[in-house]
Amino acid sequence: MSVPDLLTSLNAQQQIAAAATRGPVCILAGAGTGKTTTITTRIAHQVASGAFTPTQILAVTFTEKAAGELRARLGRLGVQGVPARTFHAAALAQLRGLSDAPPAQLMSSKAPLLRQIGNGLPGAYRYRPAGDLATEVEWAKNRRIPPERSCELVGDHEPPIPTDLMQRVYRDYERRKGETGQLDFEDLLERAIQLFTEDARARERFRERYRAFTVDEFQDVNLLQQTLLDLWLGEGDDLCVVGDDYQSIYGFTGASPRYLLSVPERYPHATVVRLVQNYRSTPQVLALANRLESKLGGAPKTLEPTQPDGPEPSIRPWVDEEDEARGLVAWIRDCAKGGVPLAEIAVLYRRNASSENYEEALTKAGIPYQVRGSAFLGRQAARRMVRLLERSPEADAATAVGKAALADGWLEDTPDDLGTQEATRQADLTRLVELARAPGSDGCTVDAYLADLRSRFGEESEAGGVQLLTLHRAKGLEFDAVAIVRTQEGELPIRQAKHAEAIDEERRLLYVGLTRARRHLLVSWLAAKKPSRFLAELGVKSSRAQARSSRKRREPAADVPAPILGELKKWRLERSRADGVPAYVEFHDATLEEIARRGPLTRAELAAISGVGPAKLERYADDVLKALATAAA
Repeated sequence: MSVPDLLTSLNAQQQIAAAATRGPVCILAGAGTGKTTTITTRIAHQVASGAFTPTQILAVTFTEKAAGELRARLGRLGVQGVPARTFHAAALAQLRGLSDAPPAQLMSSKAPLLRQIGNGLPGAYRYRPAGDLATEVEWAKNRRIPPERSCELVGDHEPPIPTDLMQRVYRDYERRKGETGQLDFEDLLERAIQLFTEDARARERFRERYRAFTVDEFQDVNLLQQTLLDLWLGEGDDLCVVGDDYQSIYGFTGASPRYLLSVPERYPHATVVRLVQNYRSTPQVLALANRLESKLGGAPKTLEPTQPDGPEPSIRPWVDEEDEARGLVAWIRDCAKGGVPLAEIAVLYRRNASSENYEEALTKAGIPYQVRGSAFLGRQAARRMVRLLERSPEADAATAVGKAALADGWLEDTPDDLGTQEATRQADLTRLVELARAPGSDGCTVDAYLADLRSRFGEESEAGGVQLLTLHRAKGLEFDAVAIVRTQEGELPIRQAKHAEAIDEERRLLYVGLTRARRHLLVSWLAAKKPSRFLAELGVKSSRAQARSSRKRREPAADVPAPILGELKKWRLERSRADGVPAYVEFHDATLEEIARRGPLTRAELAAISGVGPAKLERYADDVLKALATAAA
């Protein structure tokens, strides 16, 4: 393909980027603006113009899937032989080709070794998932922090376990790994850095081979990767980076948008191009997403629509979880009736622990679905509990599930400082216990409980179903219809986000979610919760009023005795004022209604009601039983 033919299909800004065959080039590419098309065309132009041969160019991506897509697109442009690899794959190839002592054994996962180490931790800390420990080890290694300095350099970062214990885990991990001669993925990059720092011959051979570099998703680069890239380049500057600082959402890996944003400072002669013409979403979707721009900082990029008009995004609260389930199912069915395939409908949430709400709702509605990541019954807590419970099929479910959960480290009052996987595990354990204590489950056997679990959370469909996934997993994807659920404080931003940098990343996470939608967009939250601060930034000025209105519209079921419920609500209001907290923090309406309906006379009967856990039982039992007695007098 000739050079003019390569450029004709690009817009004006894309053409500027693709025509700059020599570096440095910084492409600030907004969501849906055709960045992959731009960089593959630029690489093809580099080859067609004779600036470089295919084997002199190294293209770096963050996933093997992205590398494969880049090679396929280059092939369609008639370009073969350009190496497209992840940072880790590139480092491994360099060590094998240039080092006198190439790595012998690469670990596929840190988890098995960290699980062994974690089992030796004191108390409940031994239950922390190995995945949380692995994430923490990676947090340090991607910042090039050795074990002996991990306590000193932790800053305001909060590990999933106390800092001194985490240092012990990290130190033991490095020691045991070294004793077996294994390397993890961060070690690959460190070994390559060491190779190019200490071996002049290796540097010379590498730089004779590779003369130009293209790095995709540059907003996701961390210190370890940037250090290696600098060594690849040496004194050269034939570098093209592409990324969107608005979509930098992997701070837990050490990724930072500052490496992307600092390119023009490091290379004052760089060609800087902003891509803002969006080929994905309707003007209505983009208008909503663009409202966050003033808060996103970095390089301004107001997305410009190229698609025809579509429906206005729906932004609304749900009265409660039941209302959310009904409303979400109705929205999905409306989308499907309008011609949207189920596989093009996505439900996005902040935490894996939220998926079971939607799995259960879709199973009940008979709507096929797929969970990208980890479905409820496939996650650690449920798998372990099911295995334990299957040993005693005739036991009382409420008792057996409670004991098994406590034995597995269940904490009813979950602290804020848990790692992501442990927070998910704790939420899953709580859900399993609540299901065993749900109204109507008195005398239920373990066998019946497990059967109910499997009926509530049906098997995922192999294809063609609604997509359920976290906002993080949605990055890089797009769908005809997107529902972003639980946009409320404590969820988005997540409650572990306690400082400005973390809040900024949570805002970018919402932006990523909004820009996944092509045509239909729903943003919602639960009325009993405080709406996310980001909703106000989106211009949802009436969010709190809507939430209050939604709470007022909820009517108790007909079989709930009104006088008893009234007495309970009177008590709750007085208690909430005394405690200085919203009423729903004491007990949700649904819990009070169930207490009024069942009329428990003892602490044991009260404890069997869903929503009344050990902590609430200890705190409120006497007052609640007194209120019930007053109502009955």
